[in-house]
Amino acid sequence: MKRYKADLHIHTVLSPCGSLDMSPVNIVTKALAAGLDMIGITDHNTTRQCAEVHRVGQLKGLYVLCGAEVTTKEEVHCLTFFENFEKLAAFQVYLDKYLPNIPNDAERFGYQVWVNAEEEIEGQEERLLISAIDQSIDEVEHTVRQLEGLFIPAHIFRPSFSVYSQLGFMPFGIKPDAIEISARYALSEPLNNHPELKAYTVLHSSDAHFPEQIGHHYSLLEMRAPDFQELRMALQGTKGRKVISA
Repeated sequence: MKRYKADLHIHTVLSPCGSLDMSPVNIVTKALAAGLDMIGITDHNTTRQCAEVHRVGQLKGLYVLCGAEVTTKEEVHCLTFFENFEKLAAFQVYLDKYLPNIPNDAERFGYQVWVNAEEEIEGQEERLLISAIDQSIDEVEHTVRQLEGLFIPAHIFRPSFSVYSQLGFMPFGIKPDAIEISARYALSEPLNNHPELKAYTVLHSSDAHFPEQIGHHYSLLEMRAPDFQELRMALQGTKGRKVISA
């Protein structure tokens, strides 16, 4: 086994709250400079920038996990990841179906464009991506499971848009692959006050919206290689794989 450094919560230029400097090349370059072996691309309610970051990552020797940060009907943020582009595309269809038709106000919320490696605009999302989709946390998890993806409630102790801020508890009907604690809001101390969470694997990540935040907080993964199935086993703690929160 080897140890791999992973930051699995990174936004791109496509997220309206993401810096315009969060282009595929800048993200990969900064991730490698931070010593990361694996990153997760998690734009709000969209996967459309993933493929280009993945392509650039492959060229530079960085494993890029593709997914989205979904805002559920309850306004809970959840990280979702998928093994291949076919499943990622199917999840994008799902997101497009349930994202409400609320126009983005770029002056207020930020631009929502996806770009290529040369930072040329490839497309623009007209609907506001930070809206809650018309699906409950249970329904989002069910869809992720149908696509054999990973489902991880995000920044669970954040004072807004988290399981505990919105619901006050971890829903009994879901079975997360892990729970995430973001450096931007809280560290691990609150876990001591929630013994019900001790059964879950804990991931630490940056929730980066700007290049300088990438790799600021991360997890160490003991695996044979940086790939999707190895990550799944590490989250499960099976076959000698495991997560070591940094």
